[in-house]
Amino acid sequence: MIELQPFTSDDFTQLMEWVDDERLMKEWSGSMFSFPLSEAGLSWYIEGANNVHDPDVFIYKAVETKTGLTVGHISLGGISQRDRAGRITRVLVGKSTERRRGICQGMVRALLRIGFEDLQLHRISLGVYDFNHAAIKCYLKCGFRQEGVLRDVVRHGDDYWSLVEMGILEDEWRAMQSAVPEPGNTP
Repeated sequence: MIELQPFTSDDFTQLMEWVDDERLMKEWSGSMFSFPLSEAGLSWYIEGANNVHDPDVFIYKAVETKTGLTVGHISLGGISQRDRAGRITRVLVGKSTERRRGICQGMVRALLRIGFEDLQLHRISLGVYDFNHAAIKCYLKCGFRQEGVLRDVVRHGDDYWSLVEMGILEDEWRAMQSAVPEPGNTP
């Protein structure tokens, strides 16, 4: 099971170790950071984050409850209280973590719970590069729907990357919750 905990300056070193090449950094953060990641760059990233009285952005580390190990990073930003909307950004499963163990799904589901239950959002969106098939599959399993493709939005070297836009509404999320038995209550 995955638990989200606030990402703090104590977590900078691990994130910098995970994001160890320029392409991965661009996939993870777009043009938000310069490579290599630095403590100074990450310091402004967390300024004002995780403030429930002024919810603009929530930045988390994902901790596997069984082991206590940090296994990923995820954030929910672009929060509009007026529109009751937010956007999942910067999703990363740690390098030391075995892939395909459901960690991404656990992180996304935990963040959806925060967004829809704690923050009372109506809509949560995200963008994912079209070549990231594993992430797209993860988001679909979490209830997101593909809403469109922004073609050639990012240039990396001589290549252009297209962005798949996805979203989930609170009613869709609630319907999924009622269809899934609580852990420990399975027949």
